[in-house]
Amino acid sequence: MSDEADFSAEQSGSGTPARLPSAVGNSSGPQHLARASGTRPQEALRLTTVKKRRDFLAANTAKRAAMPGFILQFRARDDGSLAKRVGFTVTKKVGNAVIRNRMKRRLRALAREVIARDGVAGADHILIGRAGHVERDYKPMRAELVKALAKVQK
Repeated sequence: MSDEADFSAEQSGSGTPARLPSAVGNSSGPQHLARASGTRPQEALRLTTVKKRRDFLAANTAKRAAMPGFILQFRARDDGSLAKRVGFTVTKKVGNAVIRNRMKRRLRALAREVIARDGVAGADHILIGRAGHVERDYKPMRAELVKALAKVQK
């Protein structure tokens, strides 16, 4: 037979602390209260994504720069935040889902490289992909984005 029948179902208290935090929580207190209210210091350095339709519509009425591979819309926000926000739009006129997703990936890579460095803090930057320019070289698109940012910041 089996020797397992001789073992108790209860576990002995080994005295080592549990790996999971207790139900009461961390003894040092909640982390969100330890931070001072207001903007975070890294907020101005990273990009935040624009997701709401009203923000896209607001940027549509602001400055724009049309380049061969994309259109850049730029709107300075007056909400006191220093975050650089970026949004991406690629319509069905550009192509099927695979092509649209490829275009958005390229635009996101451009934004991480150029807008994070040269973009305006406290502003929305919307990139709209244009048809026929999915397979363009990356270097000219990067140069166009730098040129477009300089144009809308005037």
